[in-house]
Amino acid sequence: MTYHHARQVTGWVGWIWFGGMMMVLAGLFNIITGLAAVFADRVYVQAPNRLLLFDVSTWGWLHLALGVLLLATGIAVSVGQAWARMVGVVLVMLNALTQLTWIAVNPWWSLAVIAVDVLVLYALIVHGREAKVD
Repeated sequence: MTYHHARQVTGWVGWIWFGGMMMVLAGLFNIITGLAAVFADRVYVQAPNRLLLFDVSTWGWLHLALGVLLLATGIAVSVGQAWARMVGVVLVMLNALTQLTWIAVNPWWSLAVIAVDVLVLYALIVHGREAKVD
């Protein structure tokens, strides 16, 4: 006789879905920001003597690439892929760091994104195991 232990899923699993959907949203925002910086670089004004290490167009390409990765990983997190949690943690931390360097160009938006990134990190690290696919 074999026993199968059902995994207990609590209401905290909603944090994972929140984290995944916020990653998708952050990915879409990064894609839009990246496209604006690359193709309409007059939208952003580069401030001198700030933390911005590259020109706005280069940051646009970085945001575009990170946005695509965040979008794909956010979808994978939402459907419970275990690998996506670990990749998601790294990508969200990178997103927060890029927002920190982008803060000279768009300060209020960058601070809001960093705050949401902290919530997503909490969701992925603390409650991520509950959304695991068997």
